[in-house]
Amino acid sequence: MNRKDFLQRSLSASLLIGAGAFPFEAFAKTHGFQKITILHTNDQHSRIDPFPLDGGKYQGQGGCERRLALVEKIRSEEKHVMLLDCGDIFQGTPYFNKYRGKVEIELMNQMRYDAATIGNHDFDGGLDNLGVRMNEANFQFLNANYSIANTPLQKMKPYKVFKYDHIKVGVFAVGIELDGLVPELLYGETRYNDPIAAAQKTADKLKHDEHCDVVICLSHLGYSYEEKKVSDVVLAKETNNIDLILGGHTHTFFTQPKTYENKAGETVLINQVGWAGLMLGRIDLYFDDKKRKEIAKKSPIKIG
Repeated sequence: MNRKDFLQRSLSASLLIGAGAFPFEAFAKTHGFQKITILHTNDQHSRIDPFPLDGGKYQGQGGCERRLALVEKIRSEEKHVMLLDCGDIFQGTPYFNKYRGKVEIELMNQMRYDAATIGNHDFDGGLDNLGVRMNEANFQFLNANYSIANTPLQKMKPYKVFKYDHIKVGVFAVGIELDGLVPELLYGETRYNDPIAAAQKTADKLKHDEHCDVVICLSHLGYSYEEKKVSDVVLAKETNNIDLILGGHTHTFFTQPKTYENKAGETVLINQVGWAGLMLGRIDLYFDDKKRKEIAKKSPIKIG
């Protein structure tokens, strides 16, 4: 349902908002719409501390302590908040070289992440190490297009359903081809399958079998490529039943989520927030009493 149709069906919203009386968020609050706030990160790359004050492009920015404070502030303001990550949690600073991802997972536990997927660099400590880190996590690791039989990654699931009052949110994930990016020794018997087919199968299951009101894909495919290659844009255009794609891998800084049309002619939003924990993504979902949804675009929040 597009924004115009949604508002026209919501009491007198079309008159009030069409006349510019007040923004949608204010209308939703005063008319009892249920709100779910989605916060997300990608490509953290073991950036625990803010960037050093060395004159560099990002000096003084980022840092897990600041991110935790920001997330907790938003949680204090909103009833329902999800925190999600789109992969490449590991690799990039001496923290990973020494502790092999343990620090990153402990900090994500403190921030109370709800779910995450894996990126190619999360294999950099080896398959056994990744399995250990998954077992240490208090949140769910997700991937729907890697075959993980005979690997230590058994904690990873294709999807998870979250329930907020009467609203069900389905979250699943897809990952990039490992061959050529990761040495085979590190990913072992992990096998890559077509992410488009896996995404469609999982989205259908979430929408029709699990009866989810909104379906979110955590992607580590990359936003878009000049060459013919699977990406978030291709995923959005070649599937249906996905409402929101949160991406990673290409370290793309969005100023706002981007809108695409899926196979059924419906709107899909894609968002990505760069890398290194410099930004926190935010998207607000609103539902009326008939579970019709409106997705409010938000600009990413700079950390530091």
